[in-house]
Amino acid sequence: MQALLRLSRAIDRVNATVGRWAIWLIMAATAISALNAVVRKAFNYSSNAYLEVQWYLFAWSFLVAAGFTLLHGEHVRIDVLNHRLPKRVRVWIDIVGYGLFLTPLCLVMLYLGTPLLVERFISGEMSPNPGGLVRWPVWVAVPLGFALLLLQGWSEMIKCIAFLRGQGPDPTESRRQKSAEEELAEGLRRERAAGGSGAPAPLAH
Repeated sequence: MQALLRLSRAIDRVNATVGRWAIWLIMAATAISALNAVVRKAFNYSSNAYLEVQWYLFAWSFLVAAGFTLLHGEHVRIDVLNHRLPKRVRVWIDIVGYGLFLTPLCLVMLYLGTPLLVERFISGEMSPNPGGLVRWPVWVAVPLGFALLLLQGWSEMIKCIAFLRGQGPDPTESRRQKSAEEELAEGLRRERAAGGSGAPAPLAH
């Protein structure tokens, strides 16, 4: 189990690093969008390359950060009944989800997406739009993103099994650091629950 937990921590580090760098892709897309707008207004000039590189960057940030999002438990969850169940039942539901749903999905996407990437790389496929970009760089994000998501799913499954064996922390607890706004809201709720009328409770640091 300890070897698997070390593997899990290594996967977590990889996706944490990827997630920290993926934010710069969003910033780059925003900067290019702003530059495109300025050039279009000032010089009455635009290019399909400007538009396409924006969705290339968005696709990259969305796909390669999927594992980072799962690491922090930020994927959309349907919790109508889940939060009412005992903790060990919720952990078992996560194990089943990672093993029977997430893993097959990622494997299918890798099986289907990798040959498409190779095909487009060999053919040098270009955008059909005038002045468009070569297409294969954006296709790299498909197998890469699903590979990172697959690894993170296995990492989360390892943590769930470790918890059930009493060898790891509770995987259902959020590992995302709370923002100042969230801490303020919690402080106000605590103050209201306590019936106080003064300043909100001090925020945790």
